[in-house]
Amino acid sequence: MKKELLMATALVSTLGATSVAQAVSMTMGGSMKIGAEFDSPESGVDTQNVVDLSNLSISLSETTDAGTTISSSFGIIDEGGSDIGDDDNALKLTFTDGSAVELLNAGNASGTHAVSVPSGAGEMGVAGATANRTPMDLDFAAGSTALGVEWHSAADFLADGLKMSVSYSTDSGAAKLPTARLENSWGVGATYVTSAGDTALTIGTGFSGGDVVTTATQTTGGKEGFHAGVSAVTGDLTVAVGYADGNSFAGRDASVSQTTNMDIEGSVLKAGISYVTGDITLAVGVTSGEGKDSDFGSTTTADDSKDTMSGSVTYSVASGVSAVVGYLTEDHNDNGATATTGGSSWYVGATMSF
Repeated sequence: MKKELLMATALVSTLGATSVAQAVSMTMGGSMKIGAEFDSPESGVDTQNVVDLSNLSISLSETTDAGTTISSSFGIIDEGGSDIGDDDNALKLTFTDGSAVELLNAGNASGTHAVSVPSGAGEMGVAGATANRTPMDLDFAAGSTALGVEWHSAADFLADGLKMSVSYSTDSGAAKLPTARLENSWGVGATYVTSAGDTALTIGTGFSGGDVVTTATQTTGGKEGFHAGVSAVTGDLTVAVGYADGNSFAGRDASVSQTTNMDIEGSVLKAGISYVTGDITLAVGVTSGEGKDSDFGSTTTADDSKDTMSGSVTYSVASGVSAVVGYLTEDHNDNGATATTGGSSWYVGATMSF
């Protein structure tokens, strides 16, 4: 209860410190994607699917008399089978010096500063159930809970081109369950922007940690790790690479026949390149991940791995309208042996954005 009262006090006192305007400004944006995806798994039969995806993002903001901007947002997603509302957006306060604080659903500061690495555009994917839990994202070790706060510095913090963030989150205080969950987390991240001749360089890094709890055996490693990456932009050419290493976990999940809580140790290497020439954007990306999964309290020496390569050609047909052709291939290894859960996928479609 003490943790929840502290969070509530911080929220109320921050909002009460300023004179809130009565009108709220709203902006909208979104996209509609429609196309066809052709899936060729290594095991099973080839399938063809119609892709019909739409999303609407609504942003709300207003500025108080003291100059503090209060903002939040939400999204509506239609993926054909169900309508999903996005309610994971924080309440953000941006101050006159450029610094900001996010309250509730704030996320993890480490993940905030993960470098964006180009990859193939499109809605490609290889279907198939697998026990391979190799991480494939740079921020896989950066967890958070809904009761969180994240502080962002203004630009040029301590040095020209430097920006930093710090976050902390805690759980709801609910009773522990057999299924593992994240109890609290912390994160720190930084982004440094500089130039080398005609090339703009962005360097991002982050560190994070968290405690994982259950009614039984607790995980030894928790959820913790780091990532680092660099992106270089020269004219219409973007090249980026990123690396992450750390620990995570997977709670019991009957829907995929996972009856135990599992520790996951892993590392991820991502690299990509994109080039814009006229109305055409070319992109290629590769990801190589390695991981070891084991029941809480146990160890394993057998490695899981995933290697993916994706590429795409995007053509701007008209303002806000683009045609996309994408390709993805995946290779899997599960517990040290070649797995047949990989394959390839093609996508041909169009996107209308507003």
